[in-house]
Amino acid sequence: MRDDQNKTSSNADTELREAPLPPEQLISLKNRIFIIVASLLALFLAALDALVMGAAMPSIVAHLGGLHLYSWAFSSYLLSRAVALPLFGKLCDLYSNKKLFNVSICIFLAGSVSAGISQNMTQLILSRVIQGIGAGGSFALTYIVLSDISSPEKRGKMMSIASFVWGVASVLGPTIGGFIVNYFSWRWIFFINIPVGAVSLLGIFFYLIETREKREAVSIDYLGMLTLSSTILALLIAFLLAGRSYPWLSFQIVGLFSVTAVAGLAFYHVEKRAKEPILSIDFFKLKRFRFGNGAAFFASFAIFSLFSFSPLFIQGALGKTPAQLGLAMMPLSLGWSFGALACGQLVNLIGKRTASILGGVLLVFGNAMTLWFSSATSLVLCSIILTVAGLGMGFVSIATLLVVQNSVDISNLGVATASHQFTRTLGGTIGIGISGSLVTVTFLNALEKVLSLDLQQGMDLELLSRIQQNVGNIFLPEIQTLLSTDVQRALQEAVGHGVMPVFWISLLASSVCLVFAILLPGSDSSE
Repeated sequence: MRDDQNKTSSNADTELREAPLPPEQLISLKNRIFIIVASLLALFLAALDALVMGAAMPSIVAHLGGLHLYSWAFSSYLLSRAVALPLFGKLCDLYSNKKLFNVSICIFLAGSVSAGISQNMTQLILSRVIQGIGAGGSFALTYIVLSDISSPEKRGKMMSIASFVWGVASVLGPTIGGFIVNYFSWRWIFFINIPVGAVSLLGIFFYLIETREKREAVSIDYLGMLTLSSTILALLIAFLLAGRSYPWLSFQIVGLFSVTAVAGLAFYHVEKRAKEPILSIDFFKLKRFRFGNGAAFFASFAIFSLFSFSPLFIQGALGKTPAQLGLAMMPLSLGWSFGALACGQLVNLIGKRTASILGGVLLVFGNAMTLWFSSATSLVLCSIILTVAGLGMGFVSIATLLVVQNSVDISNLGVATASHQFTRTLGGTIGIGISGSLVTVTFLNALEKVLSLDLQQGMDLELLSRIQQNVGNIFLPEIQTLLSTDVQRALQEAVGHGVMPVFWISLLASSVCLVFAILLPGSDSSE
């Protein structure tokens, strides 16, 4: 009897010794602070470079030329970042976080140097591709590292801090870009990354340690990488070009969607047989993984559509200045940031499913209120409505991330985290693509009525030609001053009519997000 008791006691002691220590006990407070700051700096730079280009591009085009490649300076960064996210997410489950983080930062800095010394637009676009790969790695690694150094019950607060940094970057990006271009040179929007990135690199190199066991036997799914990357690129390029460069039913767009379908099917069959799949198909059998990512997709669809086309309504339909537009849009980013912070503080008290539902309700309410936008809507009311939508997105983004992370084993934390970030990127890109096409079609139909014979009376023929060639010219101050009051009012109504379908489709997407949040299993479910 005593021997049995001793054996039981010995087994219990062995289990205690073998039980993994919480990350907070493995890393000193000082080291944790350095790791957090270094990671957030990398995230800040990656987020900033997605937003700082807007203010710099007119100067860049003036120096380098290549106006026809203008949009690809943005798109190339987005595409390469989207491809890199799931790949780095998987690699983080196989290899050292420190090595991968250092590699991603170095890639980003190499792209920044190349972009800063660019002599033509082609070199700049290729440099942005390199930057995007590094940024995708930094995005994935930041959230994965912050999750790794935090116990599950404290991840919410850590994730909310990262989202807050993203929000700060979105607010400061255009301002910093404009300041650098005005007082220095556009090249410094890239060169400024070097000292800040170096600090982040040193912090990761000296202080980051592994808290999660990695697999001993590593098998790289190269075919999965190829088919997944092909699927992502074809799909995103299709949505970036459709309705803008080519009609939706054109040979080019149909061809891209066909490539997406073929590559997607190939990816599915490859992953079913892969020893170490990039993204296991079995994960989609898990309700938390499936509905969590689904809610994030439709929330991003709604919020990025709102983010992209609310400015068109405020400046075009309400006739506000760019400065007033900036002030009106800022609450959307700040609402997102503070919503994420609030969710991080409350998620352990109210639960992840409840937090997701609360975010979905706020998102639906904010989008529903945009349907009452009119030429009489004040900037204050616009800001309040956009703030509500931003708060909802903040709650959804953090709560669903935690749901997805907790849906899989700790050994697959990297894949789960990156899948959520990629899903948000995909939702935002598709949302902007579809919404942009709706605006273009609706606005052009309304514009034909505006430019009727009655309104054309007294309008200079050259001025009329400029508007018909590029509808964006109607927002230029020099064009506005040449238009009569009746024409200006009619154009504002046309813009408002053109943007309204975006508000409807954003409401629909946010409603689907809410449904997915409601379908999330409760805390007592094992699915």
